[in-house]
Amino acid sequence: MTHTLALESKPAAADAAGGNLLTWILAWSELTAFGALLLAFVVASLLDPAAFTSGRANLHTLLPLTNTLILLCSGWAAAKAATQLIQQRQSLWLVAAAAGGLLFFSLKLLEYRAEGVSLLAEDAFTQLYLLITGFHALHVLFGSLVLGIVALRPNRENVHLITTLWHVIDLVWLVVFPVIYLL
Repeated sequence: MTHTLALESKPAAADAAGGNLLTWILAWSELTAFGALLLAFVVASLLDPAAFTSGRANLHTLLPLTNTLILLCSGWAAAKAATQLIQQRQSLWLVAAAAGGLLFFSLKLLEYRAEGVSLLAEDAFTQLYLLITGFHALHVLFGSLVLGIVALRPNRENVHLITTLWHVIDLVWLVVFPVIYLL
């Protein structure tokens, strides 16, 4: 009996001491993947500054700025969900975070349409722009769906996992936005 209690208390202690291993693996893999993509974008922009200046001139800035604010609000809702002790409140905040993510994704599609970008583009700027922002948008869409699923039956571990990953997705955007749209 005492062995069972000792084994059951270890995961909770590990979680309280810094999260479970899966959370950290997923977070670091996100940061590594986007770090490599952003590094490629910066290097390519140094190799062909004229093409990247021209490419940036065709981008809209109001929609991505709006999306930045939406993601920040969505991240705040996710943080609120993580602090709630009542499951019904957790669910409401998770749904709010998911709604923000879906709104972000919808505006991103509108932005692509307004810019007239194509997956068939041959220039490095457009290819990298679509790869980075599209990959991020897909992460937002997937994260929104998972937030919605977790909202159906939230538990402490799943809420912790998805809200931590949601903050990583936010963090990635907070680096992507200035690198692509402002520099």
